[in-house]
Amino acid sequence: MSGKKIVEKAAKTIDWDGMSKLLISDNARKEFFNLRRAYEEVKRTLDTKFSQEPQPIDWEYYRKGVGSRLVDMYKEAYEGVKIPKFVDKVTPEYKPKFDALLKEAKEAEQRSLQESERLEKEIAKIQELKKITTMTADEYFAQYPELKAKFDEEIKNDNWGY
Repeated sequence: MSGKKIVEKAAKTIDWDGMSKLLISDNARKEFFNLRRAYEEVKRTLDTKFSQEPQPIDWEYYRKGVGSRLVDMYKEAYEGVKIPKFVDKVTPEYKPKFDALLKEAKEAEQRSLQESERLEKEIAKIQELKKITTMTADEYFAQYPELKAKFDEEIKNDNWGY
């Protein structure tokens, strides 16, 4: 598979916007955008410099100006050049590492989503509370019985917090 085909396939599978929405810290965003910029530079290089076919040589033009014997010699040498096909030896080495990082990122995403969901529930619960200034201790302890049990235990043990 040529470099251009690999880049095209990868470009179709990368959801840059989706990934950028998952980033939380400014440092992570900075690193992510550096990665994206580097990716775009490599893609641009592959799209332009390495994917273009060379222009065919107009041998007749040179025969008129230089002479057929010299041009025939160059043509034979040119056609004798065989460019070896690129064999990718790097990708197999880094593919397992990349897959492990991808798996780790997916796990981190799931943990982050779970934590976000927990925090959203906690925020909703706090917003449902009556204003603390108008709430009685009995109303508060009715919503949080574990705190009432903790305070009762402290009072029972004569632990007044000093």
